[in-house]
Amino acid sequence: MTVTSRSSRSRARVGVAAGLALVALLLAGCSNDPLAEQYLEGSGKGYISGDGTVTEVNEADRGEPIAFEGTDENGDPVSSADYAGQVLVLNFWYAGCAPCRAEAPDLEKLNTEYAGTGASFLGVNVRDQAATARSFAENYGVTYPSIVDTDGALQYAFAGTVAPNAVPTTLVLDTEGRVAARILGRVSEPAILDTLIKTSLGALPEPGATSSPSSTPAAG
Repeated sequence: MTVTSRSSRSRARVGVAAGLALVALLLAGCSNDPLAEQYLEGSGKGYISGDGTVTEVNEADRGEPIAFEGTDENGDPVSSADYAGQVLVLNFWYAGCAPCRAEAPDLEKLNTEYAGTGASFLGVNVRDQAATARSFAENYGVTYPSIVDTDGALQYAFAGTVAPNAVPTTLVLDTEGRVAARILGRVSEPAILDTLIKTSLGALPEPGATSSPSSTPAAG
């Protein structure tokens, strides 16, 4: 018969408790990590999915204009200077992203409606090569260009301001090239983006009274 001493049992209980505490700590860390949450859910989506939250930045808090440059899927140079004085809608996407595909027709519809009005659309492909980006545009009828940003240079240009930390993310830049609004995740309600563009064009009054960015979840 094996005899286990009280001190041995005590040490075993302490070891189990410490192990459980460590597991709890790791799970707590995962709960703040979108990729970890998706892994635990077994979704296998391969992208960080935003929830459609809309953030508007009051004009006084927008900081300096953001300059950027790159090359689009057709090999043509693109820069922020090309859109000087316009409202610019920047959509961060890639072809394998399901919500990016879902929102593409709505973005193109708005792009067509705003043609020649002082608001333009520009995609930022964060993962694909130019040929894949061209194929996506053809398949989904997207007529505005996309910068191929596989080196992350354009994403880096927005870091520390309103970083596009989920794909898709849509930013609205005001006529001075400053970030005026962000939709984190799929544009599921085109009317919301439409309103943000109109506000930046000055067709609607500036929202609200707070001195810091305000966040609201998109409807739907």
